[in-house]
Amino acid sequence: MTPPVSELIDLLSLERLEDNLFRGQSRDIGTKYVFGGQVLGQALSAAQATMTTPRPAHSLHAYFLRAGNVDAPIVYDVDRTRDGGSFSVRRVTAIQHGKVIFFCAASFQAPETGAEHQPAMPEVPAPEDIAPQDPLPAPVLAKLPAKVRRWLDRTGPFEFRHVVMPGESPRDELNPSKRPPFHQVWFRLSDPVGDAPELHRALLAYASDFHLLGTATFPHGISYYQPNVQMASLDHALWFHRPFRVDDWLLYAIDSPSAQDARGLARGQIFDRAGRLVASTAQEGMIRVADAAAQPER
Repeated sequence: MTPPVSELIDLLSLERLEDNLFRGQSRDIGTKYVFGGQVLGQALSAAQATMTTPRPAHSLHAYFLRAGNVDAPIVYDVDRTRDGGSFSVRRVTAIQHGKVIFFCAASFQAPETGAEHQPAMPEVPAPEDIAPQDPLPAPVLAKLPAKVRRWLDRTGPFEFRHVVMPGESPRDELNPSKRPPFHQVWFRLSDPVGDAPELHRALLAYASDFHLLGTATFPHGISYYQPNVQMASLDHALWFHRPFRVDDWLLYAIDSPSAQDARGLARGQIFDRAGRLVASTAQEGMIRVADAAAQPER
């Protein structure tokens, strides 16, 4: 297993301090603050660790309250809110430096059979037919702000292949042109991992924060990588529909229906290679473009 993947597995493997109390480490992946996907994955890992019956998570609804410090651990306090005949609910509070930075509710359900339907997967090229993205040349990288360099000049645990439809050109994140708010990207974990579904769900929670809010910037010709653009996740919802593996290719089909009041909304559908809808996401985030006036704090 490569270092980036093994480090991510370790990141999602929390230290148990008490029956309902866990501690997770933080990792700097090039973002200014703790990556939201890290907190989502760790919170789900903590909630799953308190389940005493085999009930898989089917939904997670979260709010990001404060920016996390990448140099400090995070404590996760799990409330065993309910264990009913078919459903269980866990509330997770993430604490850093004595302050709540995040909370979520996760719901679990005993497996059942019932009516099923789903939309068709978008018709896109297979991941093998999409070339990996070329790294930026070193002279270009050297001219970028430090936070952008750290983000771009790294080998992460996930591989991404962005879909470019006929008539389109690849999006230049450093100099983006305006385009409709739609984005499709194949992704997978770079190495195979075990079969534990709890691990795959925590890994998907981590990965679901990539590329989601950024789609809301497409119509405006701006990007997170630009120094005058300030972006942060405000909330995040994730629904698990069907079994999946994150070490095989998954298609993330994202759209953004609205941006207003310095906030953007994005929605995502995640399909496996067979075309099964395995998960859905939604996220609203802050999107501010700085001008001469001082910008307010989040």
